[in-house]
Amino acid sequence: MLEPAKTIAIFQKQSDPKIFSTGEIIFEEGQSGDVMYGILEGEVDISVNGKVVETIKTGEVFGVGALVGIGNRTYTAIAKIDCKLAFIDKKRFLFAVQETPMFALEVMKTYSERLTRLEHSL
Repeated sequence: MLEPAKTIAIFQKQSDPKIFSTGEIIFEEGQSGDVMYGILEGEVDISVNGKVVETIKTGEVFGVGALVGIGNRTYTAIAKIDCKLAFIDKKRFLFAVQETPMFALEVMKTYSERLTRLEHSL
């Protein structure tokens, strides 16, 4: 299995990561999305209906639903502390999946685990 460090390595090749300040909204529940994110530095709170259900940290990925057919974001992502986030669009995601099949498995595992946690917190 690919470790989170290797998963995030796919994002680290990006030359223009986005910077978010503490408290800044990365995306909101219900918005459409066209990228997924990898946390290069920082922490992100995941909230549903205004309630924080999870905090994710450096090395983790989020927002993948937008690239695998989920129309709108199912949660809100907010920078818990200052963050540096890399992002990939669907074209780069599909390339990464094709070139590194273990990346796809790790992303699916992360996505599945997050959905399970979200379901149990509602």
